[in-house]
Amino acid sequence: MHESCGVFGVYCPDEDVSRLTYFALFALQHRGQESAGIAVADGLRMQVTSDMGLVSQVFTEERLSQLSGYIAIGHNRYSTRGSSRVINVQPIIVGRGANAIAIAHNGNIINAEFLREELIAQGHTFHTSTDTEVIANLIISSPEKSWVDRIRYAMHRLQGAFSMCLLTNDSLFAVRDPWGVRPLCLGHMNGGHVVASESCALDHIGAEFIREIEPGEILRVRQGEVESYREDSDRKALCIFEYIYFARPDSVINGKLLYPARMAMGAGLSEEHPVDADLVIGVPDSATAAGIGYARHSGIPFSEGLLKNRYMGRTFIEPDQRIRDLGVRLKFNPLPQMLEGKRLVVVDDSIVRGTTTPKVVNLLRRAGVKEIHMRICAPPIRYPCFLGVDMATRQELIASRKTVEEIREFIGADSLGYLSVDGLLKAVDLPRETFCMACFVGDYPMPVQLQMDKLALEDSALDHE
Repeated sequence: MHESCGVFGVYCPDEDVSRLTYFALFALQHRGQESAGIAVADGLRMQVTSDMGLVSQVFTEERLSQLSGYIAIGHNRYSTRGSSRVINVQPIIVGRGANAIAIAHNGNIINAEFLREELIAQGHTFHTSTDTEVIANLIISSPEKSWVDRIRYAMHRLQGAFSMCLLTNDSLFAVRDPWGVRPLCLGHMNGGHVVASESCALDHIGAEFIREIEPGEILRVRQGEVESYREDSDRKALCIFEYIYFARPDSVINGKLLYPARMAMGAGLSEEHPVDADLVIGVPDSATAAGIGYARHSGIPFSEGLLKNRYMGRTFIEPDQRIRDLGVRLKFNPLPQMLEGKRLVVVDDSIVRGTTTPKVVNLLRRAGVKEIHMRICAPPIRYPCFLGVDMATRQELIASRKTVEEIREFIGADSLGYLSVDGLLKAVDLPRETFCMACFVGDYPMPVQLQMDKLALEDSALDHE
């Protein structure tokens, strides 16, 4: 399962906004590692620099020095709509002169194909295969005059998830969909304001957290002032996986620091699925806090048992077949002296397709572990996501076609326990109405097309060539 994207925006005349954006994107790198980009505006014009790769690979001192202005937005991408190609990197600029807008988007638009066809019929030209370009053209095509009304017009027509930063020649906008599927927050620093997918980005640049941007809210920053415009929202639907996996544990979402929430998930697992064991480990890094929570609640000692190569998967150098066959060994290395002969509780954040977990279990067996008791922080994932998480089709989801006992046998564990939906809600200490939990229960916050292809817009683009 992969994250969606990270977005950031800053309006601050007294700061080097491109450099601030660069460091904020570093803090949000976990949300996407395919490409990175920064767009800036100086009141008269805007410019963008973006490319495939990590933030550190895309930007140099020379590139940053050429991005001058007092407003900026930035983006880290994991592709959930449109292929991973250079034409699809963000931010993108659509329009010209005073009618130009730059956009950085986190989420997924369900009705993007329909809107794209409609906009093409109106004479709009598309250069990417992303739903982000659909959003930008929808705003540009609005019959309204002000940018706020144009954005509001687009919001009324968009179906799906969108937390985004927008840039005009003189303003920074932050917009969150009426369901609040993806997080977005506001902060201030040195007479200016910043917005970010997660509060950890604010911490890294020395900005002070003010509040989260509300579902259905349009925020505009110009001339040092913040203007807020809100749309009524019938239902909240924050993705529960922001708490389980996506967001960094030092981020605050819905007023909750994620690290103790993840520890509480581990404690809940210990309460619901106790077992006699010698050690508890968490699969690094996303399940480390939950592993500590399980250990504290159960009284079983916690230990590091797997060390993670944090740079694996973040390179464009393709491994040869011999290295590729090593599989999970490229990512994790066990500590046999700590594990040999032990009865082990292994806490992980989720099981999606069931392709990685058997390899982890096998790796631990080879390290001499006597018993392996898998404990999963998420309930069984039985339904796919259509709102910005590149997860799997329903046929690929192992829990949609196997029972818990069948999954246990498939992964090779001695026992398997999932945290219940009620246990998860108890751990995050928020009402069920706060979250989208469709991947567990099939209750989507909006109507969805049950078979969607992330490359559908790309296929449509080829049809129009």
